[in-house]
Amino acid sequence: MKLPEDLHIAVLMGGWANERDVSLMSGEGIAKALEERGHRVTRIDMTRQVAAQIAEVAPDVVFNALHGVPGEDGTVQGMLDLMGIPYTHSGLATSVIAIDKELTKLALVPHGIPMPGGRIVKSADLYESDPLARPYVLKPVNEGSSVGVAIVTDDSNFGNPISRDAAGPWQQFSELLAEPYIRGRELTTAVLGDQALMVTELVPKSGFYDFDAKYTDGMTEHVCPANIPENIADLCRHYALQAHRRLGCRGTSRSDFRWDDERGEDGLFLLETNTQPGMTPLSLVPEQARHCDISYGELVEIIIADALKHFGRLPAGEAASS
Repeated sequence: MKLPEDLHIAVLMGGWANERDVSLMSGEGIAKALEERGHRVTRIDMTRQVAAQIAEVAPDVVFNALHGVPGEDGTVQGMLDLMGIPYTHSGLATSVIAIDKELTKLALVPHGIPMPGGRIVKSADLYESDPLARPYVLKPVNEGSSVGVAIVTDDSNFGNPISRDAAGPWQQFSELLAEPYIRGRELTTAVLGDQALMVTELVPKSGFYDFDAKYTDGMTEHVCPANIPENIADLCRHYALQAHRRLGCRGTSRSDFRWDDERGEDGLFLLETNTQPGMTPLSLVPEQARHCDISYGELVEIIIADALKHFGRLPAGEAASS
């Protein structure tokens, strides 16, 4: 696959979401890789005048390296659609659904993809009683990278019922998703184009796989490929690819799982599908791509080519070969 030589790529990064710093790391890595491969690149740190920022540089395609709201929830996607500018990763409707964990369940569970049960609760109600039997997980409905996740157990220091003074996601969000806690192992599978790549097991050195564990070097061991039975690896790849297709993802996505290894296949649950997974040095999609003999630069170009193909901006010969 070869991109047009005169392509002008804007890498959109930063913004003001909780994951701003991660987005800046992803975006800088993408921009450097493209420059090393001879492409013309403009870096854009998104402000609330982002439409004017993009219009000023007039790129041929935008590489969306944003994470969280408003770059991953359909807002930026809708803006770029109106501007008529091709962009990487998933479109408006997919982004709206996939960032909302409850909408994702409604889209996937009826098609046989297992996800944990649970319900939406008002944060203020947590101070009165537990929404589920302990242990359970509380997480924001529409944040990524394990932002604001808390595991509530009988031994946790949150109190019973949860104290108003306890530190947790209930302080930042008016509503949360409460789900039963699934014991076991953390697995993840990337999809690139229409192919599920590998299964990685994530083993935090302490605690659970939260935001700090994801993005702090040395806090989590990545076992790739995961040392799990082949039938479980096959199921991860199958569910990840089905989620990618059912949600209408483009470019690349990453699906995260919990696996209760005492229950076999019945213990595997998809937690969420990320439509714009990280591209930092510690990120999982580039790592899995390397195991499939796809370099970081090649990965970035594949994602861009997929976007150009979707928007009809690749020459016919290139589109046929991609």
